[in-house]
Amino acid sequence: MNIDDWKSQIKRGTLEFCILLLIKQQSSYGYEIISALDKYPIIAAKENTIYPLLRRLLKEEYISSSWQEGTEGLPPRKYYSLTNKGEEYLAAMSVEWENLITAIKEIKGE
Repeated sequence: MNIDDWKSQIKRGTLEFCILLLIKQQSSYGYEIISALDKYPIIAAKENTIYPLLRRLLKEEYISSSWQEGTEGLPPRKYYSLTNKGEEYLAAMSVEWENLITAIKEIKGE
């Protein structure tokens, strides 16, 4: 395995967590999520990755969606919000993430 393969595996495992964190901060539409992730090249992802993940999160009822009419000639946008089930899932993910970071720091001797 090379470093790019390893980075890809890490990215897949954390992308869902990052998307839920962003949606928790504020309801967002798909392109807005993609743009927010673009600020962080290590986790940035394209539409063909984000939209299927959003559909799965909707299906699993971790997020909900609603359409908002566009303003000033902009098209309607589908906004995603965290559900109660999503809040619980995100809280559990956060605990596991902190446990992972703690373990890695201990292994590194920090």
